[in-house]
Amino acid sequence: MYGQCLCGAIAFEVKPPTKWSAHCHCHLCRQAHGAAFVTWFGVESQQVKLMHDDNMLHWYASSDAGERGFCRNCGSTIFFRSERWPGELHIVLANMCDPIDREVSAHVYFDRHVSWIRNFDKLNQLGGENGTTPLKSIDPDLN
Repeated sequence: MYGQCLCGAIAFEVKPPTKWSAHCHCHLCRQAHGAAFVTWFGVESQQVKLMHDDNMLHWYASSDAGERGFCRNCGSTIFFRSERWPGELHIVLANMCDPIDREVSAHVYFDRHVSWIRNFDKLNQLGGENGTTPLKSIDPDLN
């Protein structure tokens, strides 16, 4: 599976299998991407191979325990890593040029979703402190 940033300066290959895929509604993801939510998937770090070694990937500490990897040239946020998931790399699904080996299975931090989007799919809705506790849907049409 192949992916890249907007300008192509950071290109990478991901060796399957992936571990999971989910839409994240946390505040940090929304701000980092300027979007209502971000769709991620996770793999073991060693399953990702950068195609260029030109120092275009920069890591920003977005919290005490997490960092976001982005392109120094175009600003695309591509990766996330955290002490919470040691050895795992999270990759923005929208940066993939090829399909991945699984469907998105959940909304995490759904209890923090923006109020200006109302029509969500029927995927599992998770929230709470760690973003992964099952929730009763906020939208009565989804119950």
